[in-house]
Amino acid sequence: MENKNSRIVKVIQTGVLAALCFVSFTFLSIKIPVGEDAVSLHIGNAFCVLAALLLGGWYGGLSGAIGMTISDLLDPTYAIGAPKTFILKLCIGLITGLIAHKYAKIDESRDKKYIAKWTIIAAIGGLAFNVVFDPIAGYFYKQYILGQPQQMAAVLAKISVFATFVNAVVSVILVSIIYNAIRPVLSKSGLLLPVGERKSIVK
Repeated sequence: MENKNSRIVKVIQTGVLAALCFVSFTFLSIKIPVGEDAVSLHIGNAFCVLAALLLGGWYGGLSGAIGMTISDLLDPTYAIGAPKTFILKLCIGLITGLIAHKYAKIDESRDKKYIAKWTIIAAIGGLAFNVVFDPIAGYFYKQYILGQPQQMAAVLAKISVFATFVNAVVSVILVSIIYNAIRPVLSKSGLLLPVGERKSIVK
């Protein structure tokens, strides 16, 4: 089982990565206006995926969801889409964590090539979900929840497909480099904690 100290460290790391998601989306993005709305080219999703690789799906998803939802809430253009952001970023983390840790179990491996391969696969899995569902969720959310005209919602969805795809490609490259670079450092320093619960059998 995850002990109390490990849980505290993970919560702190989750906060740090949430802050990175916030900063990268708020200050390192290129906003593309679309009428009264906008889409952004950004690397915020890279830190959501990085968090999932380091901490697991739940902690990673929460890092992205919290950091980027706060960023949305502080920007009048994106504030109304904050609930959608929270759900989508949480799902990115969960999917990335599922592939990387539940299936590939990269936290238990010392094979650098194996880890590098599954880092890329897990990142692609989480971000491919976002490429498909961000425009779809945005379309239905804006048209049926916010009452935006169908034509405008459709135009925004089409531009969002391009933006999310570019974001995904850049994020996969970036997170693959960062994770494989910092993993050995964190491991040596004792800050790379086991992902998930280690169950013991009590007789």
